[in-house]
Amino acid sequence: MSATLILIIFVLYTLILFSIAFFTSKKAKTDSFFVGERKMSWPIVAYGMIGASLSGVTFISIPGDVQNSFMSYLLVVLGNLVGYFVIAYLLLPIYYKMNLTTIYTYLSNRFGTFSHKTSSFFFILSKIFGAAGRLFLVAFVLHTFVFSAFNIPFWITASLFIGLIICYTYKGGIKTIVWTDTLQTTFMIASLIICFIMIAKSLNISSTNLIGRVFDHQYSQIIISDVNSRYFFLKQFLSGIFMAIAFNGLDQDMMQKNLSCKDIKSAQKNIISMSITMLPVVFLFLILGVSLYIFADYHSINLPHKTDEVFPLIMLQHLGPAAAVVFLIGLVSAAYSSGDSALTSLTTSFCVDFLDFEGKNKNLPEEDKKRKRIKVHVTFAIIMIFIMLLFKQLNNQSIITTIFDIAGYTYGPLLGLFSVGIFTKIQLKDRYVPIVAILAPTLCFILTYISKTYWGYTFGFEKIILNALLTIIGLLMIRKTSQR
Repeated sequence: MSATLILIIFVLYTLILFSIAFFTSKKAKTDSFFVGERKMSWPIVAYGMIGASLSGVTFISIPGDVQNSFMSYLLVVLGNLVGYFVIAYLLLPIYYKMNLTTIYTYLSNRFGTFSHKTSSFFFILSKIFGAAGRLFLVAFVLHTFVFSAFNIPFWITASLFIGLIICYTYKGGIKTIVWTDTLQTTFMIASLIICFIMIAKSLNISSTNLIGRVFDHQYSQIIISDVNSRYFFLKQFLSGIFMAIAFNGLDQDMMQKNLSCKDIKSAQKNIISMSITMLPVVFLFLILGVSLYIFADYHSINLPHKTDEVFPLIMLQHLGPAAAVVFLIGLVSAAYSSGDSALTSLTTSFCVDFLDFEGKNKNLPEEDKKRKRIKVHVTFAIIMIFIMLLFKQLNNQSIITTIFDIAGYTYGPLLGLFSVGIFTKIQLKDRYVPIVAILAPTLCFILTYISKTYWGYTFGFEKIILNALLTIIGLLMIRKTSQR
């Protein structure tokens, strides 16, 4: 498939998003940008959140990574399901009762300003690296198969991709994203199914027969019983519970969409329906992943060392132009869906938590708020470009593993802070909270290194649990003296 044709498809798809942004951002104000005026329909929000939750990382990394993790990632998703129920019936009632715009305002009321700023900072740190990693993966694929053909350097590809996201989100924010996510989720799931059907056709078998081959394949193993493996089944399930709570329930990006629903019952319906739908969707990704390796074996394809390159290689170079079109649309849909909401949530968190748009600057003229918000929006976009360039230099493993490793360290303090805030009545010496939030991940890193080097135990996604526990211990050590 020619690079020019791929570029045309990319441009046409982007124009569709701009059309949606044009109609949804009319008369948009700051409240529209942050929470969609709290008038969004929960079925639309729930459906769109599937695409935002999965992202381009899931689209590429999870199918390719079955070579390493087999289908054990399904246990993470099962754990997620439990975590989403905790979010729906424990966290959402708190957020709605306090009428929050950013969820970290809860910690300001509970402990104080330092806790509030610390939690928001750790969210921003984690989200900006996570979003940049997800967008890097897509930008790298587009660069490899499209823009490099025109001798365009990667930094221009990355800047173009981020620039387009800025253009269709800077005005409407979450109000626009809820609707663009709906379109992008549809394209992503459709492309997933069509890719699988195309692989079956290329093998001259039916889709049903290919599913049978998938379950007979060595990579179809779901339960891994080696306790020292990072994919040990209990690690995967427990990690899934805490990852859902941390990466969604304590994440401004995902909660901002929930808070755009008109009331608590709508938000709960949204999160539960989304979580249940995620299970079969991710299962389809895993089935597709195994089918890629079956296809590669059948045609004796020499696969790249990096598993992130397996899916793009097969779809763009071995299945013909139609498959390339389907893959590209699905990939771009997934990337846009996670990238635009991440950038919007970063802007929201900084404006509310640090620029105090709902506090001392609440009465600023709308135009002043808009001007400041756009500056923040563009600044985060530029930072994300630089991080994408850093990923290009350092990437030596599956991006999904890298992102979860970073998140394990940055979301741990959030999980610890909210746990102490919700499940205890203690008060903290608020000024020491940032110190605890820095020391806990540092100690977690040291312990995971010692564990792997001297004990042979490799921490996987469950490092977030260890990090949260260390944070809780630290917070208990700085509780106010009168409560000891």
